Formats: sequence, C-alpha cells, structure tokens
Amino acid sequence: MKLASLKPTYPHQGRDGRLVVVSQDLAWFTDAFLIAPTLQGALDDWERCEPALRGLAESLEHGAVPRGRFHEHEAASPLPRAYQWADGSAYVNHVELVRKARGAEMPATFWTDPLMYQGGSDGFLGPRDPIPLADEAWGCDLEAEVAVIVGDVPQGVAPEQARGYIRLVMLANDVSLRNLIPDELAKGFGFFQAKPASAFSPVAVTPDALGSQWDGAKLHGAVETFINGKEFGVANAGFDMTFDFGVLIAHAAKTRALAAGTVIGSGTVSNKGADGGPGKPISEGGLGYSCIAEVRVVETILRGKAETPFLRHGDEVRIEMRDARGHSIFGAIEQKVAGA
Repeated sequence: MKLASLKPTYPHQGRDGRLVVVSQDLAWFTDAFLIAPTLQGALDDWERCEPALRGLAESLEHGAVPRGRFHEHEAASPLPRAYQWADGSAYVNHVELVRKARGAEMPATFWTDPLMYQGGSDGFLGPRDPIPLADEAWGCDLEAEVAVIVGDVPQGVAPEQARGYIRLVMLANDVSLRNLIPDELAKGFGFFQAKPASAFSPVAVTPDALGSQWDGAKLHGAVETFINGKEFGVANAGFDMTFDFGVLIAHAAKTRALAAGTVIGSGTVSNKGADGGPGKPISEGGLGYSCIAEVRVVETILRGKAETPFLRHGDEVRIEMRDARGHSIFGAIEQKVAGA
C-alpha cells in the first residue's frame, strides 16, 4: 500500500495535507477522507484505519473507486509536519569520513551505539519544493536517506520488537549546511541552524509492499542520487548499514515512548569501496555518494584538497529508488536550490 498527502487546495484544508491512497505504479490516487483526513490521523488510529486503507488500495488497483491522476509535484511530504523527526547515522562509514574532514577522532563506541539527533519537524519541504538557501557560503549539501514512520512505540522496546512498530517507509533529503556545523558542534550542544527543513519522497510505502527489498529492518536497493542531471551516487541502502531500523527505533525509545507519526531517519546512505576503503565515484567504477561531503573528503585524502563545490543557487538534486523492474517505488524527490 502506498500513501501520500496532497497539498491543500484551499486554506481551510489545513497544513497537514489531504490523505490519498496511490496505486502501485504511482499513476492514480483516490481520496481516503472517509477513513482519515490526514496521514497523522490514520497513524493515530492505525488498527482501525489500516484495514480500511488496504481495502481502498485494492479497489483502486481494480478501478472500482473514483480516481484521479497522481502528480508528484502536487504532493507534500507524506507527513507535512510531524510530532518528531529523529535522524540517526546508521552508515558509520559516512560518520567516519565526515569526522575525518573535520579533523575529529572516531570514538570506538560509534560502531556499537548509534548517533542520533532530533531535527526540526514543524514543517517539512515537499518533494518538489525548492531548497531555500539564504547564503551559499553556508555550504548547502543534500543527504539521501531512508526513513521510517512508526506507530506508538513503548519506552524500552527491544530492537527485535521495535521492527513491528514500523508503519511506513520512505526516502529523505536531509539538507545540511556543512559550513555551519563545526561552530555549532564546538559549543557542545548539537545541531540547530545547520539543519534546515528536510524533504521526503512523494509517497510512503507499507513494508509488505516492498517485497524482497525489505527484510524487516533494512531497505535494499540503490538510492539513485543526481545533481544537475548527472548521476552522483547509486549507494545500496542495504549494504554497510551498521545499525538497522530496529536498533535505531530502540535507541530513540530507550528513555521515552515515541508517539505515532515519529519519523526515524537512517542517516546518509554510504557504502565502502570494494577494497574496504572509501567509496569511489561512479566514473571510477564505484557506487558514488549520497552527499557532497563524502566526495570532498575522498578528494582531500587522494589529492590533498576538496574540489567538488557544495550546492549553489540553481542547482538541482534528485533522489529516487527503483524496484527490480525499474519502476519508481516512492516517486522522486526533485528539488532546486533557491534563494531564501
């Protein structure tokens, strides 16, 4: 089952979009307002709403309900805002490389206990909304990630049980302002200004609809990342993921329960090279990268300085994943960097 939130047509429809069920091929949608007006509403009452939404999805596939053409540019992020957005760093290869760029040591605990920060969730960018950037000097970077939306998660849940609370899976662009990060971290109190609004894929998908690409805790498949139409990365989300989503959810719920609608991110998808070292660009036979920071680190290691610039006004990014038949699973995040 695939769900989306269409942007409101009129002001009285509120900020949280209009919940629709989307066909498996992303071609059609049907309104779900008789079941729940918003995705958050459905998540709050999932035991009642899920079977009804599945029935509606089946009717949509058979053409048995009123339907309209699904246009990704009309979609907000599946949750236009959320009670909580907690982003992990499940791909420790990425953490190691980025810390190396800052000259920071890599504590051994990073391989056994996941990093996680709480980002702003009061408003997410739509998958086709521009990325507002007031100053190019801030070092704007994309971060292609996988994210899950959970139901109500009890405090102290074990990783194995935590997997059962995953309701939906989607892709994310966790925008980072790299040049603001060092000064913020130096204060010893974490990110804030360096982490503006994130964007998510046009649709969120139930785990069962992902078939063999979902193993219960990880999403397998290439996260296709493009910058200005040029293929930048095809890192596989199922490779080199040190902490799966069960572990990430359990980490977030160690000292508090998580409300339905909490979004948990994987962190930047990152693969090591075939030789166990840093990954290589696609042009050199590697899988490329899911953020610019990584290629800048590799350039510094190999050639003594970073050469690839961060995003500038007018640059375009695209993030997508396809199934075994080459069909888009979540739709595409496609954003242009614009002045704020």
